[in-house]
Amino acid sequence: MSSSTDPRLTRTPSDTGYTRTAFGTARSTTVLAARGVRSWRRVRRAVRVASGWVAETVSAAGWVVLGAATLGLWAGVALGVLEFAVAGAAALVLILLAVPFLFSARSYDVALLLEHDRVVAGTPVEGRLVVTNVGRSVALPGRVDVPVGDGLVDVHVPLLRPRHDFSDAVVIPTQRRGVVTVGPARTVRGDPLGILTREAVWQDTHTLYVHPVTTALRSTAAGLIRDLEGSASRTVVDADFSFHALRPYVPGDSPRQIHWKSTAKTGDLMVRQYEETRRSRMVVGLCLGDAEYADEDEFELAVSAAASIGVRGIRDGRDVDLVVGVETPEFARAAPRSVRELATVSARTLLDDLAGVERAERVGALREVTAVTASAHPDVSVAFLVCGSPLTPAELQTAALAFGAEVAVVAVVCAPASEAGIRRLGTMTVISIGLLDDLRQLLARGAQS
Repeated sequence: MSSSTDPRLTRTPSDTGYTRTAFGTARSTTVLAARGVRSWRRVRRAVRVASGWVAETVSAAGWVVLGAATLGLWAGVALGVLEFAVAGAAALVLILLAVPFLFSARSYDVALLLEHDRVVAGTPVEGRLVVTNVGRSVALPGRVDVPVGDGLVDVHVPLLRPRHDFSDAVVIPTQRRGVVTVGPARTVRGDPLGILTREAVWQDTHTLYVHPVTTALRSTAAGLIRDLEGSASRTVVDADFSFHALRPYVPGDSPRQIHWKSTAKTGDLMVRQYEETRRSRMVVGLCLGDAEYADEDEFELAVSAAASIGVRGIRDGRDVDLVVGVETPEFARAAPRSVRELATVSARTLLDDLAGVERAERVGALREVTAVTASAHPDVSVAFLVCGSPLTPAELQTAALAFGAEVAVVAVVCAPASEAGIRRLGTMTVISIGLLDDLRQLLARGAQS
C-alpha cells in the first residue's frame, strides 16, 4: 500500500536517469569543442608556417612564374587556348625544376675571418670566407652574401662534396674613416633563374675600426711643455717647486720661505715666490657642426689633426681630454649645455672613438663646448680648438675666452684651399693648415718661438 505512494520510489528512477543523460551530453559536447579548437589551432599554425615558408622561398621572379603557370593553365583548360596551356605548363615545369636546388640548403658551415680589426684609413683589409659542407650529400652551388657596412659582397660557392670546404678572399674597402660592421654572412641557395631561394643567416659579426690618418708630432710641440713635473703657470704662489722671485716679507708669511742670504744683504726680511706648477692637462676641442666646416674634406682633416694632437699627448703621459659637442634632439626646446668626452685611456681607445664621430646639424657650437669644458676642468694648461674655415676670428676669440689667462690656447683652422701659416690673435695662436703635414711643421715652429 505504501509502495505506490512512496515518493522515493517514483522520483529516483526519473531523476537519476535525467541527471546521467544531461552530464553525458555536456561532457561529449565539451570534448568535441576542445578537439575542434585544438584542430583549428593546428591548422592555423600549419597555414602560418606554410605561408612563411612560401614568402621566404618564392622570390619576385618566382611569383611571376607562378602567376604565369596559374593563369596559363586556367586559360588553356577553361578557354581551350593551346598556347596559354603550353605557357602555363612550361612555367610549372620551371617551378618543379627549381625545387631540387633547395635541397641541403642548411648544409653549409660559414666562417668569416679578418686579418685586422683596426686599420688606418686607406689601408686595404682582406678577409677570408671559409664555407664547409657539413652534410652527408653533395651540396649544389650556392651564394654567400657578406654585408660590409652599407654594401654587400657576393661570393659564389661551387659544388661541394661532403666534408669539403671552399675558401675565398673578401676585400673590405677602407678608403674612408669609420666603424664598419662586417657580417653576418647569409647563405643563399636557389636555382639559376632565381625562382626559389632559401637563406640562412650566420651570427658571425666583426667590427672593423678604420682610424683617421695621423701624423707624428714632436713631443715638445704637442703639449708646449718642456718639463717633466708639470707646466709652470703664470699664477704666483708662496710655496711650490718653480722659483720665481723674491719679495719683501709681509705679516703672515711662513718663516720657512724667508731667504736669509738676501735678508742679510738688504737688511729687510725677503721671502721666496714660486710659480704654481700643475699637472700637464691638455684639452682638444673638436667641432662637429655642419656650419663649422665648408665641406667633408675639411672635417676629415680636422679629425686627423685632433687625433694627431691627442695621440701625441697620450704618449707623452699628459692628461688629455678630447671633447665634442652633443647633438640636440629634434624636438628639444633648448640645446643642452653638455659635451661628450671621448675615451683617452690609450691611443687605441681614442682612435676607436674618433673613427665613429660624424658631423651633425644640431650640435653644440665651439663656444659652448669650451665653456662647459673650462668649468669642468679648471686645471687645463693648454687647449687646442680644431675647427673649419667658416669660423670667424671673433668666434674663435669668444671660444678662447672661456679659458683663463694662464691657459695657452691654440686654434687649428683646417682649410685645404687656403695657405698654411701661423699668426697671433690676441693671446691666442691661430694655425691654418691645408695638409696634415702642415700641422707638424707649424707646431714645431710655434714651440721653438
